[in-house]
Amino acid sequence: MIDAALAAGDAHAVTAKLRTAMCTLIRDPSVELPACVHAPVDGHYARRELYRSPAHGYSVVAMTWAPGQGTPIHDHDGLWCVEGIWRGVLEITQYELLESDGDRARFRAAGGMQAGTGSAGSLIPPHEYHTIQNASPDAVAVSLHVYQAPIEHCARYRPLDDDWYQRFD
Repeated sequence: MIDAALAAGDAHAVTAKLRTAMCTLIRDPSVELPACVHAPVDGHYARRELYRSPAHGYSVVAMTWAPGQGTPIHDHDGLWCVEGIWRGVLEITQYELLESDGDRARFRAAGGMQAGTGSAGSLIPPHEYHTIQNASPDAVAVSLHVYQAPIEHCARYRPLDDDWYQRFD
């Protein structure tokens, strides 16, 4: 399904087809993720690469979110991504980059949503800055991500003051 979606051409068409394919996979009871992706990790969310296409270069990653775990504001290193919720509910907030000053950046929240099991969304640069958090006090969440290529490095930001954030690695 992923290989077929890549034939669609530009990032918008590819991610639209991948969102549809992801929702189909998640809702199919015969499709199961490996058992290991359902186990959270203490202290941070877990990233587990499930597949890397030698022919097309994309990467499929499962993420496991214990209650309350989340990300800081981050990007995807200029790569598109399709994210589907396999289990649970995640809060996703998108941010608009207003300006950048070396290792500092100013962001404005540009929208947010709670995404539940069976839903999928996409991020296409330059609109890739976001946070993800499992807001549940007691349930583990699992998401599946298809990245245009493996993410080698992403920019992460912690709050300073007002709308300013400091980049950290």
